[in-house]
Amino acid sequence: MQSKKKIHFEVSERKILLRVFDVLFVVFALYIVGEVFNFDYFNITPSNFYWTILLGIYIIFIGTIFEMYNLQIASNQFQIIRSIVLTTVTTVLAYLLTPYFTPALPNNRIQILYFFLAIFFALLIWRIFYQKFLASQRFQKKVILICENQQADELIAGLKSIDPHYSIIAVVNPNDAKEYKIANKTVKVLKLENLRKYIRKVSISEIVIATQNTDEITVSLYNELLFLLENGFVIREYTQVYESLTQRIPVQFVSRDFYKYFPFSRSNQNKLYLLSTRIFEIIIALLGLSVGIVIFPLIFIGNLCGNRGKMFYTQIRVGKNGKEFSIFKFRTMVKNAESQGAVFATTNDARITPFGKFLRKTRLDEFPQFYNILKGDMAVIGPRPERPVFVNKIAEVMPFYQTRHVLKPGLTGWAQVNYSYGDSIDDSLIKLQYDLYYIKHRSVFLDLNILIKTLSTILFFRGQ
Repeated sequence: MQSKKKIHFEVSERKILLRVFDVLFVVFALYIVGEVFNFDYFNITPSNFYWTILLGIYIIFIGTIFEMYNLQIASNQFQIIRSIVLTTVTTVLAYLLTPYFTPALPNNRIQILYFFLAIFFALLIWRIFYQKFLASQRFQKKVILICENQQADELIAGLKSIDPHYSIIAVVNPNDAKEYKIANKTVKVLKLENLRKYIRKVSISEIVIATQNTDEITVSLYNELLFLLENGFVIREYTQVYESLTQRIPVQFVSRDFYKYFPFSRSNQNKLYLLSTRIFEIIIALLGLSVGIVIFPLIFIGNLCGNRGKMFYTQIRVGKNGKEFSIFKFRTMVKNAESQGAVFATTNDARITPFGKFLRKTRLDEFPQFYNILKGDMAVIGPRPERPVFVNKIAEVMPFYQTRHVLKPGLTGWAQVNYSYGDSIDDSLIKLQYDLYYIKHRSVFLDLNILIKTLSTILFFRGQ
């Protein structure tokens, strides 16, 4: 029994594809320009191959900062053109301004223009091709979901919102004795006895099991799954699929035996990693405070004119192991902003002053927190520290919320760079999922990824 499988790229594969072909298209374009025009600034020869390697590193690193490898942006024509322009300009400048590692600056300025246009049009042509063909529905991943009736619509909608190319086309009722209806009429409801027949007709990429009740896995269902597995079909558990697609931990779909699904990252006990991280934090804190001293006069004048009150404010937050500490920030709200009690800050909050809004957008309001990092109350990367009143409130309705406190809170984190500012319990749930993903997968690579995404957040003014 076989089902023909169409081409489909996983999220990670698409990102690798974009990076590899960005570099290949640029190198090929520079080679063509060198052959056709009088362009000798960037000659590709065995003796200077490192020029090409460095250019590739620049493109990938700078492209990551300007979100060239964000799949939502990569599929949006207007946004990707903006990213291409920013990446090209910055790459050309960086390459020209590092002549010790790159070719000597050309005497003829037209050479620089050739260099810029070759990189720009190479990226543009490749990304247009990607949008038209590789990001199209022809690469859709068709999936069969096995789940209980009450969860079906929620799980289908959840996966569709994560990746439009990940399509649930049918659901299987694990217990034919129970009535099974779903609101989504585009998804077919199958009986177990019809599963093989349906797979023969339709191209299926994988089968996802989303039932938490082991009693629902009947002998018939188990034998059917075993048969499909033996015939080469991929079978995955829903929480694994959700985590790999969203890079979040789906705490709402796991039971109280959560730690079976949530082994802590070995980095959390790795003394070398922790020591190197702490040294890095001290260096970053000292650099941050130095920059803060330089911009202090500007913030002082802005606060004097736009905030008209105290420049700093402190607030109690919950840190590692639930220990409370005082966090330092530049004041961004009006005086007596919480005279009616503590509430979540919201988008376009009327309590935020005009200058305070600028500070938040640019993240300048958080510069005093480098002092918290230097003291050891906070880390550079980790879950954002929350106020005790909100921690208690959220923990009452949200399992595992206190798990965030196994690490020091951070100035930036996985939740902050992946999710816009939230002002509700539902938003807190999503941010918790990101925080738990970071705790589970904490590593040098993930830390570097967060730092690069943080630069994107600052450059595109996505502060709260």
